[in-house]
Amino acid sequence: MRKTNIALALILATAVTATSTTFGADEAIKTFQAADVFELEYANDPRISPNGESVVYERRSNDIMTDRTRSNLWTIDVDGERHRPLVSGTKSASSPRWSPGGDRLVYLQETTNGTGIFVRWMDNGQTALVANLQEAPSDLSWSPNGQWLAMAMSVPGTPATLAKPRDKPEGADWSEPVTVIDAAQYKWDGEGFLEVAYTHIFVLPAEGGTPRQLTAGDFNHTGPLSWSADSRRIVFAANRNAGWEMQSGESDIFSIDVVDGTLAQLTDRAGGESSPVVSPNGTMIAYVFDSNEKIAYRNRVLHVMDIDGGNDRPLTADLDSSVSNPQWSGDRYIYYQYDARAVRKVARATPTGASADVVSGLGSTSLGRPYLSGSFTVARDGLVAFTQGDALRPADVAIGGRRGESRLTALNDDLLGNRVLGEVTEIVYSSSFDGTEIHGWYMTPPGYQEGRQYPLILEIHGGPHLAYGAYFSAEMQLMASAGYVVFYDNHRGSTSYGKDFAMLLHYKYSSPEDFADHMSGIDAVIETGIVDPENLFITGGSAGGIASAYAIGLTDRFNAAAVAKPVVNWISKTLTADSYIGQISHQFPGMPWEEFEHYWQRSPLSLVANMTTPTMLISGEDDQRTPFSETEQLYQALKLKGVDSVMVRVPGSPHGIAGRPSRLVSKVDNILEWFERYRTDAERNDDE
Repeated sequence: MRKTNIALALILATAVTATSTTFGADEAIKTFQAADVFELEYANDPRISPNGESVVYERRSNDIMTDRTRSNLWTIDVDGERHRPLVSGTKSASSPRWSPGGDRLVYLQETTNGTGIFVRWMDNGQTALVANLQEAPSDLSWSPNGQWLAMAMSVPGTPATLAKPRDKPEGADWSEPVTVIDAAQYKWDGEGFLEVAYTHIFVLPAEGGTPRQLTAGDFNHTGPLSWSADSRRIVFAANRNAGWEMQSGESDIFSIDVVDGTLAQLTDRAGGESSPVVSPNGTMIAYVFDSNEKIAYRNRVLHVMDIDGGNDRPLTADLDSSVSNPQWSGDRYIYYQYDARAVRKVARATPTGASADVVSGLGSTSLGRPYLSGSFTVARDGLVAFTQGDALRPADVAIGGRRGESRLTALNDDLLGNRVLGEVTEIVYSSSFDGTEIHGWYMTPPGYQEGRQYPLILEIHGGPHLAYGAYFSAEMQLMASAGYVVFYDNHRGSTSYGKDFAMLLHYKYSSPEDFADHMSGIDAVIETGIVDPENLFITGGSAGGIASAYAIGLTDRFNAAAVAKPVVNWISKTLTADSYIGQISHQFPGMPWEEFEHYWQRSPLSLVANMTTPTMLISGEDDQRTPFSETEQLYQALKLKGVDSVMVRVPGSPHGIAGRPSRLVSKVDNILEWFERYRTDAERNDDE
């Protein structure tokens, strides 16, 4: 990967090149196109066997006929041999989990009337449907003795009522009765208005039977679920406090006896204790702690305590990053993942706190845009299986930690080995606002010609406390194939650069400060000579949509903008979105009616008087995270101003407007078509 440090004016590395493909002088190069989106595959949730000899993983692919991503289960030995399907077909299978002895595998699969829990015997392939459930379970977990399965599942509660419905005459056709809502969390993106329900823990005999509910009460109990060594108790996280609905981010660790239902609370302090995992010998519990301080970003810290909750101590307090996904390898090491400078890593710690990195480069399970992503599992002997990706490939299965790193699969070589992809170049530069170092990348069009200047698209990530990296991005590859340089950066507030960097946007998103980060990056790329400064475009989704809308209120340098699922009015957003409780408490100094001017100054709508940039707005009609009314407000304001604008509605879509393959393609197609209207470069017709 090329790395350009503008501050030093040095080229530090060489560019990542596309997989080598020879073309004749008169043969057109094959670039990544919209139809290729339906051919992509990626590995997800790799599960290494307890003995470290094989890996089962979800092989995810896009089905062009159903417009869905389908998941099948495949297995491969750690030496790369015997790559075979375990569960393959048109019905998705997911969540594979090895039994403690490695002799069986449990997984979930769609059935004609619900979700089935299946157990497969690995010696002969015999498979049993041990439960068929109307509610989809989650967090499957084997008991150490292999006799039980634990899971979490939604249980209907009692809905609120007011007036008793009137009796209607026989044969009368009245409207549906009203729904009364008194819950604080009454809707969720992707689900709409919620039925009253609570998540409870169940156990099921591993050889089949009736699921038995363990927990009770109007509370939610979450996984992962971890068993005590004697298979008697299950450890989990929950907030069982009075008023829990208004306590976003708070949780404690509990255990429950599977025989008599005795509940024990193991932690009890402010903050969120989550992801508990019991050591194999049953003496300790590792977990993740979030202080839940009322600020925009906190580092999550790995903790360990005795099985009864005593002797609690932090293990990664000195690591300036958030940890997740703790797992034991024997009783000696706790493995976990964290992000550092746009790279996801796996590290291990001892119960006394000594830590060391194990593998690096988890990623590319986010196909649309190059977010940090990926996961891992670890065997008893410390061999790690993980999803490994880069700028040229979605995630494959890889192993590492015991004898170096090795990629086991090549799921997309058949497709991408015959495509010339955009090259990704790393760039480091200083923000014009205060000199802060900003880390970014730019992708050049396939077949890039030295000395030619190309139009540039700035693509801004969401969050804002997330991060991009040098990982595969179908959306950016499509933009590059259309003849654009695509620039993206990890502006102030992005994660993986430490708490202080993330906190630079505390109470400031969006602002002239992150705007300066983006514009300084554009100027840095222009200095390389590859960009036409008269052909600049901007886009981004969610928090990136906010930043895009804010930017066109501060500058007229962009030929056109494509603002995706934005917030334009923080006052209306926080009082209509599903995330209002946690967002207000962590991202604002007070309630909207107390801090009206603060909310308004952060709102792109406050800058609409300055906006002249032709703007396309695109959002999902069923978005509960940044409600569609936010898009409408800016659209109508621009129309009232006479600014050239268009609004694109994505029917039936929640916040993730690229969540189905056709929606990803449509999103990029419409953005590119809008930008094409405002390209002024003389070579434009050469790209059409």
